[in-house]
Amino acid sequence: MADVMTRLEPDTRAVARGLSDMTIRNLFIIPTIAFLIIFNVFPLLYSLWQSFTDFRASTTAPANWIGLANYRDLLGDEFIWRNFTITAKYVLISVSGQVVVGFGLAMLLNRAIPMKGLITTLLLLPMMLSMAVVGLFWKLLYDPSFGIINYFLGLGKFEWLADPQVALFAVAIVDIWMWSPFVMLLSLAGLSAVPKHLYEAAEIDRASSLYTFFRITLPLVAPILMIAIIFRTMEAFKTFDHAYILSSQPTTELIAIRLYKMAFLEWQTGMSSAFAYIVLIMVVAITNIYVKYLNRAKAR
Repeated sequence: MADVMTRLEPDTRAVARGLSDMTIRNLFIIPTIAFLIIFNVFPLLYSLWQSFTDFRASTTAPANWIGLANYRDLLGDEFIWRNFTITAKYVLISVSGQVVVGFGLAMLLNRAIPMKGLITTLLLLPMMLSMAVVGLFWKLLYDPSFGIINYFLGLGKFEWLADPQVALFAVAIVDIWMWSPFVMLLSLAGLSAVPKHLYEAAEIDRASSLYTFFRITLPLVAPILMIAIIFRTMEAFKTFDHAYILSSQPTTELIAIRLYKMAFLEWQTGMSSAFAYIVLIMVVAITNIYVKYLNRAKAR
């Protein structure tokens, strides 16, 4: 195998054209490395440098190095902490709802039912839609004058998106509706991998459904369910599109929305770069906690 990987076959077109092993390798690797450096590494390093300056993209004034002043001002701003609190609440509601709904749907589909393939496909449709389209669609559903949600619930002209106490829950419901299929798909993969003989042994021992769920199903599906939670938590922290479209209430101003306003409406480019790195560090820290528990779940 090593010999095949290190040299070309003598009758290949590459050899006929005089291309060496090194040339073939470079033709594949160098463009990829260049792409990563230009579109990933360079913007990260450039924005990191900007976070230590007072740079504003709306002016031609040169950027002045101010050190950690942006980070100090952000961490000392009570309104920024309010955005973090709102986002934490949103992430908790959204991800918890997705796990409950997604795993529940997976449990229902993990059995022989008529038209199972068609039902699964239809349930996966929401996460294939554009988030902006989803935001506009649900804004119509929440409309107090002609939205069907108030009609079916008999709430009259209740203002879902204008009520400061309910708006965040309304936005989270949209995220749950859109991304529960993602959790369902991963959960289905985990449930299909659970050995059937374990259920047969539990049935022979006359174990209850509750005991079987907590002793067999949940422990074996927990690792892949934790992976779904990791991905959805990271994405929930970055929620912007439908939250921005649905509501302009202060109680729904997530950190992504505040970052957008700071960078593109207020043109505080340096401070917004620092804000983005604070969010990055926070998400990485939370993800590491999840990964720690994931490793524990795999070790059981």
